[in-house]
Amino acid sequence: MRHRMQGKQLSRNTKQRKALRLALVLSLLEHERITTTRAKAEFIRGHAEKLISIAKRGIAQAAEEGNEQRAIHARRIVGSRLNNDRVLVGKVFDDLAPRYAERNGGYTRLLKLGQRKGDAAEMVILELVDRTIPE
Repeated sequence: MRHRMQGKQLSRNTKQRKALRLALVLSLLEHERITTTRAKAEFIRGHAEKLISIAKRGIAQAAEEGNEQRAIHARRIVGSRLNNDRVLVGKVFDDLAPRYAERNGGYTRLLKLGQRKGDAAEMVILELVDRTIPE
């Protein structure tokens, strides 16, 4: 029985799940839009939104108190969860957090694509809302 069990296992062990989550979140934050299965998208959606919220909160507290250490601490937390990818951490703090400063959550959207031909898995596009479209 799965009483009081939380989270999705995705038919993987713990190390594989962590690696999958890291790879998908890195791709989502880098490209701002990914195509994946619905289960995987729901699995990483909360993690990506949490990282943006941590960045927003760190920037806001640093500005409010005039203490830059708050922003540095938040940057280190986000960095540790993004495998210390400095370019991506910079993007989260310099682009994404200011973009969503006035939004209270809900930074991602799921667009249903239908079923995949091979195994009939439900496919979705997971993207950041208000993303800039390159021309």
